[in-house]
Amino acid sequence: MTAQTPAPLHWKLVIDAADPHAQADFWAAALHYAAEDNSALVERLLSVGALPGEATVEHHGRAAFRDLIAVRHPDDPYDPETGTGLGRRLLFQRVPEAKTGKNRLHLDLHPGPERRADEVTRLQGLGARTLREVNEPSGRWVLMADPEGNEFCVH
Repeated sequence: MTAQTPAPLHWKLVIDAADPHAQADFWAAALHYAAEDNSALVERLLSVGALPGEATVEHHGRAAFRDLIAVRHPDDPYDPETGTGLGRRLLFQRVPEAKTGKNRLHLDLHPGPERRADEVTRLQGLGARTLREVNEPSGRWVLMADPEGNEFCVH
């Protein structure tokens, strides 16, 4: 009898944020992703009393959860009833405390060496800041921070 290989686990990267909607807007633009539209789910939960009104906000003209929002790769599947992505996603959740130290996990963006400088300039225009340029025998990249100070690299 052959043992069956378990199916890979579905996952999302969850990022703590002071302002999840601003972070989602930044990362959606940075990655060319789409902010998830959970408005149908939010409206359904409101209508049956399962979600209080104070747990919602209007985001880009749509009802949204106040304390979390995700962005997803635009080509990946999603659940049309909830708007929830079923592929590559970043979910931003509101937390009361500020970021205090270096990230233990970060994103690496790979536009390639010929596009790196233009991509860094574009990301700065979106609100990121350059922390330092790295030139080591193992490679070159730019260490940046998003609007809330989360580090990421542009290779």
